[in-house]
Amino acid sequence: MVRQKFPDRAIPDVPAEVRKQLAAADFAGHLKPGSTVAIGAGSRGIHNLAKIVRPVVQYWLEAGMRPFIFPAMGSHGAATAAGQADVLAHYGVTEAAMGCPVVSQLEVVSLGKTAEGVEVFLDKAASQADAIMPINRVKWHTDFDGGIESGLFKMIAIGMGKLVGAKQYHAHGYRVGLEKVILGAGRHALKNAKIIGGLAILEDAYHNTAKLDVIPAAELEQREREDLALVKSWMGKIPMELDILVVDEMGKNISGTGMDTKVVNRSVIGAYNPWPNTAKIRRIFVRDISSESYGNGLGIGMADMTTNRLVKAVNWEATAVNVLTSTSLGGAHIPLHYEKDQECLERLSATVGKLESAEVTYGWIRNSLEVARLALSENLRGQIESNAQLEIEGELDFDFDAAGNLASPFAEQPVSV
Repeated sequence: MVRQKFPDRAIPDVPAEVRKQLAAADFAGHLKPGSTVAIGAGSRGIHNLAKIVRPVVQYWLEAGMRPFIFPAMGSHGAATAAGQADVLAHYGVTEAAMGCPVVSQLEVVSLGKTAEGVEVFLDKAASQADAIMPINRVKWHTDFDGGIESGLFKMIAIGMGKLVGAKQYHAHGYRVGLEKVILGAGRHALKNAKIIGGLAILEDAYHNTAKLDVIPAAELEQREREDLALVKSWMGKIPMELDILVVDEMGKNISGTGMDTKVVNRSVIGAYNPWPNTAKIRRIFVRDISSESYGNGLGIGMADMTTNRLVKAVNWEATAVNVLTSTSLGGAHIPLHYEKDQECLERLSATVGKLESAEVTYGWIRNSLEVARLALSENLRGQIESNAQLEIEGELDFDFDAAGNLASPFAEQPVSV
C-alpha cells in the first residue's frame, strides 16, 4: 500500500468561504428585492456539493430574493426530470435541505444561433428567472485539451441546455471540436441570457474543496481559464507505468466517462495512452460500477476486461441515452468479462508481453478520483523507494476469496459527500 504525498489544500470552513466570496462579489446589489434567481447544479461527484449550494441559497434568501435550484446536467439522470432530481437528491441537494424549490423539467427555449450556426438552448424555468447563477467544478475535460474544458462554461453551454442542447452541441463538437462549441455557445448564452455570474469549485488531488471562486459574468471566461490552469497543476496521477491497473469501481459520479481518461490514460473510445506526461497503462481491469452512477455504464468501453457483475449492473437504456447524446459510441462497448476477478486477471496478465508472471506490474485504485492511496506490486518497490513523493504504508496480500474475488483494501465510503 502506497500513499502519494500531494499537498493538502482543503478549505477549513467551506460554507464560510462561500459566504465570504458572495459578499465580496455583491451579486444581490444588481437585482431588485423579490427577484427570482435560478441556481444551476450539476451531476458530477463534487465533494461538499450540498455544503456549497446551501449557503448560496441562503445568500439570496437573506438578500430578499426568491432562489430556486434547477438541474444543469444535459442528458444525465437518464434525461428525465425525475431522474435528474434524483441525482441532485443523492448529493444532498433537496428542497428540504437547501431551503428553496428544486425545479426539474426538460423544456428549453432557444437563445438563437452562434456565428458558427450552433443553436443555443436554455432550461425554460431558468430562462424565466431574473438572474441565473451556475455552480460547477472546474477541471480538465476527459476528451480534449484546451484553455476552457469542464466547468462553468460547459455547464452554461451544455448542462443548462438539457438533452436538446447536449445533443446539438455534441453533434457540432464531432465536426468542429467540443472546445470551440463550448466557447461559442457559452459566449452566446452570456450575451443573451440573464447570467449574473457563477461559482467555480476547484478540488485538490485529495478531492478536497481547495478553492471557491465567485465570478461575475463579465469575467467568467478569463477567470475560468486561470482556474483551469491552476487545477491542472494540482492533478493527481498514477505515479508510474503499469502493465495492469485494477480499478474497483467506475461511474458517472466519478467521471463523465466513468473513469477519468487523463488518469487511466485512455480515450473514451478505448484508444491506448493518448495523453502525454501521463503514465502508460497497458491493460485496465474494472471490477464494478458505483451505485451512485445509477446504472450509467458510459466508459465501460475503456476497460480491457471486466466482471459479469458489472455488466449485469449496467442500465443499458440510461447508458444508451448518454452515449448517443455524446456521440462517443465506443464508450458503451462491452469488454471481455468473466465471473471471477481471478479469472479476469489470469487471462489479462497473459496479454501484456511478459513471459514470466512475476514480471507483470500491477497497480490498484478504488477509482480514478482517488489516487492518493493505491496498491502497487512488489516488483515496483525499487521505483517506489526512489520516489520522494511516495510512501509505503504497509504490505497487502493480493489474494482471492473463496468465490475467486479480490477483497478491496480501500474504505467503503461514498465518492461524494
